[in-house]
Amino acid sequence: MKLSNFHSVSLCCLVMILALAGCSNQSNDKKKPDNKSATKQVMADAVVVSASTLENTISTNGTLLPAEEVELRSELPGRIVGINFHEGSQVGKGDLLVKIDDRELQAQLAKLRLDEKLAGEDVFRKQKLLEINAVSREEYDKAVNQQEIVKANISLLNAQISKTEIRAPFTGIVGLRQVSEGGYISTSTLIAKLQQVDPVKLEFAVPEKYRQNLKPGTKVNFTVDGSETQFTAAVYAIEPASDPLTHSIKLRAVCANPGKVLLPGAFARITIGLHKLNNAIMLPAEAIIPNLNGQKVLVYQNGKVVSQQVETGIRSEKQIQITSGINVGDTVFISGLLVLKDKMEALPRIVNLQSIDSTGTK
Repeated sequence: MKLSNFHSVSLCCLVMILALAGCSNQSNDKKKPDNKSATKQVMADAVVVSASTLENTISTNGTLLPAEEVELRSELPGRIVGINFHEGSQVGKGDLLVKIDDRELQAQLAKLRLDEKLAGEDVFRKQKLLEINAVSREEYDKAVNQQEIVKANISLLNAQISKTEIRAPFTGIVGLRQVSEGGYISTSTLIAKLQQVDPVKLEFAVPEKYRQNLKPGTKVNFTVDGSETQFTAAVYAIEPASDPLTHSIKLRAVCANPGKVLLPGAFARITIGLHKLNNAIMLPAEAIIPNLNGQKVLVYQNGKVVSQQVETGIRSEKQIQITSGINVGDTVFISGLLVLKDKMEALPRIVNLQSIDSTGTK
């Protein structure tokens, strides 16, 4: 009887253990996630490809130059007896700027004037005597030659006297003077600089491959530090040869400067428009993925990511032109490119592309 009771108790315990194990398995089965429900699609920013107008431009830097510039120096050494300009003022062509002491030359000129008068009187007398054969033809010719020599010396002296007057070769603004009245100067002494600043010249260089796109008359837009105004100049001269070191072509353009806003020597940021492309496809630069075969983009098709090889053209600071590989209306991912893989399911988050500048350079 006792043994029978023991077997009954053991059997009950076994049944209870199996029941608890079954409940535990059911509980674990409920907690185990469904693989299908756990799979989530990756969401990334994307743009819808559209056509736009693209202006192909060249961006470069340049320097402003005065239209004309000279260093005022004396052709003769001497002492300054007059300075007839104010520093930083405008002077006209032919204005007397500096006068060098010419008293010695004027004295020599006065002596030659007397010699000229005597030589003229001698020629007059010899001519009258020659008419009555009182002198030979040779003596008359010597008198005439002497008169011509005196005249030539006078012309030479007048040229030297004119060099004691330093005049403005063109209308412009004279700079800071480096001499004072009463000072002695030589032919190497810098007196001041004279510049013509209206108009001004713009000197710059572009890669030689653009030589055929530029010609006299081509418009050039530029800006300078300290001004928000965009100025326009016109190309007037092109260097005929390319620089063998930089393979660039040097050009000069001219720009009106009536308000004297543009200063010679200033740094200029230049933009040159070449031509406009209609219906150009532009993508943000971050959408382009380099690979062994060139470049590709990730396109959204039928709920999945598809890799598409593309060819590029004009580049700007933020965008790249796509010449082949995608069409207008395609959806291209621009973020999450390290996570997205070919044939992966994904969801595009469409962003606005209109705020991105479409001006480009090659």
